[in-house]
Amino acid sequence: MSSGQRCPVCAEPWVSPRLLPCLHSLCVPCLRRLGTLGETGRAAARSVLCPVCDSEVTLPPGGIGQLTPDYLALNRSREAAGCDLCADGAAARRCLTCGADLCLFCCQAHRRQKKTASHAVMELENTKDCNQAAQPLFCPSHPTEELRLFCEQCDQPVCRDCVVDRHRQHPYDFIGNVIHRHGDALRELLKSTQQHMGTLEDVLGQINDMGGAICSRTEAVATEICLFASGYVKAIEEHRDRLLKQLEDLKVQKENLLHLQKAQLQQLLLDMRTGVEFTEHLLTSGSDLEILITKGVVASRLAKLNSVAYNTHPSVDDRIQFSPRERAGQCCGYEVFGAILNKVVDPARCTLHGEDLHSARQNQLTGFTLLCNDTMGERMGRGGEAVQVTITHKDKRDRAVKPTVCDNGDGTYHISYSPEEPGLYAVCVCVKGQHVQGSPFTLMVKNKFREHRGVFHCCTFCSSGGQKAARCACGGTMPGGYQGCGHGHKGHPGCPHWSCCGQVKESSECLGGPPSDTSQRSLLRTVAL
Repeated sequence: MSSGQRCPVCAEPWVSPRLLPCLHSLCVPCLRRLGTLGETGRAAARSVLCPVCDSEVTLPPGGIGQLTPDYLALNRSREAAGCDLCADGAAARRCLTCGADLCLFCCQAHRRQKKTASHAVMELENTKDCNQAAQPLFCPSHPTEELRLFCEQCDQPVCRDCVVDRHRQHPYDFIGNVIHRHGDALRELLKSTQQHMGTLEDVLGQINDMGGAICSRTEAVATEICLFASGYVKAIEEHRDRLLKQLEDLKVQKENLLHLQKAQLQQLLLDMRTGVEFTEHLLTSGSDLEILITKGVVASRLAKLNSVAYNTHPSVDDRIQFSPRERAGQCCGYEVFGAILNKVVDPARCTLHGEDLHSARQNQLTGFTLLCNDTMGERMGRGGEAVQVTITHKDKRDRAVKPTVCDNGDGTYHISYSPEEPGLYAVCVCVKGQHVQGSPFTLMVKNKFREHRGVFHCCTFCSSGGQKAARCACGGTMPGGYQGCGHGHKGHPGCPHWSCCGQVKESSECLGGPPSDTSQRSLLRTVAL
């Protein structure tokens, strides 16, 4: 976007300024020189590098001549011109009748002369609307015709001769009738770009804060490392230096990623700010015709900037940890400990999983799974942690169960065991000497699974072949004093059930006690039948 009354390349007054797709303006001679440089080594210059923002911009098929004229730059140049009468003083007012820019001295003389005493004179800051009327824009194809119409199909201002010539049968309307619709569309793009700018500024603030947090965290970890290594001799001191080097490399790596993200976002923010400033200036200072002439390239630029994807959070975090118990191999013949970790296990965030976590069967192999997470609650993804599991009978301390811990190598550990004694057990699961989430907990070990000794039937009368002495554990009776149960009679559960204990679920554990000799014989007879 042009910011003054001179070309930013040659620093000379504007000569036919043209607007590039990046919304920076250059005068035509400078653009031609750029195009000539671009032709070196290729047939024709299809694009040039903007000398203001260093962006590569594609030229129209017709070349520099088809770039959008920057009428705003020309207006600023006219407004900054000197007095048209004395050519010495700075223009402060404009005569709306004769169109001359006047300094304060010449303005007083202008009003004293009879021929010009009735002319309307206005401050230059207040001549925007009058300037628009006094500076009509003419059609490039028909220089004597003023641009008053807008071709909807070609999306450009046209004159009366254009409508009957190249734009014949194209839908068109007067500029005053379409400016509101196109201006509103441009304002919506401007609003969206401004929202992105606010988001980018917030992200850049977060990046700056994260950079400070990383530096602070790095200093804290460096201090911790030095305290850990201070009690060792030469081998440990050498190990300390190695750890500090790794820490510095990690810091540089994170900072480089932050710097890269910051540079990309700053460039995007700069481009958006340029587009917003230009668009705001266009909408507030440009005439209706100037807005319509420029809005195509402006809308294209804002839409392109709005479509750029970017991360709304810093690309790295400050999770840098030092683990003094981590094995670090050999250093000068001594086994050393201590390593820099990006992820450190947190026992308080480790969890236990399994359907039979709180119950088990006597002499039956069962188990559960330990899932290790780091300080952020994320899965560790690697094994090697010190996991201790104890399973102790609450009433019989000498009846402890020896569990088996299997490291799956992915941050999970499977704990399996087979209790020999029923009863209540206390289970403790620790990682690095600390209880995990949900530890300790109570485990109930039940007796062996008891199989049913009877039959799963509807009634004893049917299953025994009509014997009146057959009995059933459900306690039901039949009319006439029969011992066994019958359909729908007193005590009958109303559905098929086990004759040994009355359980109505076929796949269930038997709940019946030791039967008497009489009932045993009856049940056996029922089973046989």
